[in-house]
Amino acid sequence: MRYRLVIFDWDGTLMDSAARIVSSMQAAAHEAGWGALSDEAVRDIIGLGLPEAIARLCPGIDAERAELLRSRYAFHFVQGDTTPMRFFPGVNEGVARLRVPPGRRLAVATGKSRKGLDRGFRESDSGHWFHASRTADETRSKPHPLMLEELLAELGVDVGAAVMVGDTEYDLEMARAMDMDRVAVTWGVHAPARLEASRPVYTAESVAALFDWLDR
Repeated sequence: MRYRLVIFDWDGTLMDSAARIVSSMQAAAHEAGWGALSDEAVRDIIGLGLPEAIARLCPGIDAERAELLRSRYAFHFVQGDTTPMRFFPGVNEGVARLRVPPGRRLAVATGKSRKGLDRGFRESDSGHWFHASRTADETRSKPHPLMLEELLAELGVDVGAAVMVGDTEYDLEMARAMDMDRVAVTWGVHAPARLEASRPVYTAESVAALFDWLDR
């Protein structure tokens, strides 16, 4: 097999959730009294941990308002916003293919919180797909490579036998920092030209192409 361990980002790579993230963050910023946030600005921070995302979106925000924005975002994303979220077409079938060889391991490295990822696992009935996962609130946010280092250690895989798959420069730079192979996907939130700056070993332009390439 090409890799013993395939590590996926969640939002924008497996899950088509950018629209809900954007609308939830915009509503939260308005309710926190920060003002309007553009779609482009919010899409840019998808993949970061929530505190890091708020700090980048709202430079100079004080702690009290940042906490209000965080709590309102959580409300809208979980309860207040009904924008549909589902796996990108072909993800279910592709992951099923990768799970067939007994020696291959799958993992998730995400900017979501542990609570948020576990909710995503439950709602999509996908938690059993993965052998391990890391979230931004239990380690360090992307692009720091700590969550990848922890996944390698937990699963006993050398960096040369692993690959990170993501739709943002944060995913790819996290892997690049430890010289891990990285695959860019073009259906997420960062433009292909931006992803290419991180020198991915492969750029997938469709879900089918991604899983065909990984399952070699």
